Amino acid sequence: MEKPKHHILVCASFRPNGELKGKCHRKNSVAYLPYIENEIIDRGLEDVIVSSTCCLKLCDQGPVMVIYPENTWYGNVDSEDAIDEILDALEDGEIAKDYVLN
Repeated sequence: MEKPKHHILVCASFRPNGELKGKCHRKNSVAYLPYIENEIIDRGLEDVIVSSTCCLKLCDQGPVMVIYPENTWYGNVDSEDAIDEILDALEDGEIAKDYVLN
């Protein structure tokens, strides 16, 4: 695989010691990783990868998802519908305004 065009980061609330803690984890952010990965494949987005992260420090707005290189931060990504809206916007070169964090 060549260097990806987009990198999706999903807060998994990992702490430096590896402990799962925090709101994103409690709101099942990790459970959405397979869905995101499958959507990337189903949509043919070969230039997009997804990774889980340590705490992104926006717990009150979690689950949090970030897309690079655009540096677009999304909050309250707590459903497959929210993920679909974000991926639809990514495909269209737009921002999913309902979830964007300012």
